[in-house]
Amino acid sequence: MASVKITQIKSTIDRPKRQKLTIQALGLGKMNRTVEVELNPAIQGMINKVQHLVRVDK
Repeated sequence: MASVKITQIKSTIDRPKRQKLTIQALGLGKMNRTVEVELNPAIQGMINKVQHLVRVDK
């Protein structure tokens, strides 16, 4: 599988609890924090749920 970099670009303030928990599960939580993860169906699903809060780079 490919590795991708995920960066949080927007705050989770005033977001539903599920979106906050998804951001935490991805290893994010603060603005401009970046993590590198292996892309798999579970990670792709989490990215899709919070795509308006993150930026994904290959």
